[in-house]
Amino acid sequence: MSTLPDTDNRSVDAQAASWFTRNRNHPSRALRKDFALWLQTPEHAHAYTQFEQLWQDLAALKSLNQVVALPVRKARNWRPVLATAAALVCALLAGNLGLPANHHVQTVAANSDYAQTLTLPDGSQLSVNAHTHLRVEFDAERRLIYLDSGQLYIDVAADKERPLYVDAGSARVRVVGTAFDLRRGRQELVLSVAHGQVALDTPGENRDPLLLGARQRATYDLTRGSLSQQALSDQEVADWRSGHVAFRDRELSSLVDEISLYRAAPILIADPALGRYRVSGNLDVNDPDALLNALPALLPVKTMTLADGSLRIERK
Repeated sequence: MSTLPDTDNRSVDAQAASWFTRNRNHPSRALRKDFALWLQTPEHAHAYTQFEQLWQDLAALKSLNQVVALPVRKARNWRPVLATAAALVCALLAGNLGLPANHHVQTVAANSDYAQTLTLPDGSQLSVNAHTHLRVEFDAERRLIYLDSGQLYIDVAADKERPLYVDAGSARVRVVGTAFDLRRGRQELVLSVAHGQVALDTPGENRDPLLLGARQRATYDLTRGSLSQQALSDQEVADWRSGHVAFRDRELSSLVDEISLYRAAPILIADPALGRYRVSGNLDVNDPDALLNALPALLPVKTMTLADGSLRIERK
């Protein structure tokens, strides 16, 4: 494991801010592995979640095209390091004001447990899953969506002169006219195509872009750097929009990565070996804890809820 001397001696808040910056700048496979190990500590996971929420609050200012105060949240208690980061990001956002008239900028921060649907300026239909954060930047020459975290399904309006790109950190998706689902978790990136063709590029892995067609899925493991493919049925693409997600012979670590999308507090796997257990079943996106509570009946594990709301999966 590589070391990060510039964060080792800092507070947990400073480490969370540093990791957040690294994760947005196409981290290497080794760095992603270090992050996964760092995140296994509950205190680290909690600090990182707080910093992600802070970033969502600040990014919401950008969509207003004016500098305003953040809304008062009684439950929040941002610590000094996070407050300093807030000041820096506000300064950056202030520099982006006064964009050209044909430049469309929009921030979507779905902090609730429910999905939402909206129409983009080009006519594309965008569905955003729970606890998802993304930014839309369209102009006369390009269409770009930054998926910072969470999941989206988009039916892209065809425009050969302006391909649509989705930037998901260490991977980028390119399309012209198609419909696809993309989920960006902490452990993996999952791309599922409904119709058309989609190119998935993972520059950090030194491989050619992967071209996917209708009813195909690619899973990019951010820790291992591996890329796998599988065939799907029509019903399996973006099935979260119906409120239920079906899964079969799925690694527990992959399932936890998806369930985490529906919980404010993180899910921790005590032993990485447990993450390799395979499980099949159904997830009710409106009640993710129901499946988590059923895990001991499906696998030789037990679950423990911690004081901060995090859930820890341990060996029986």
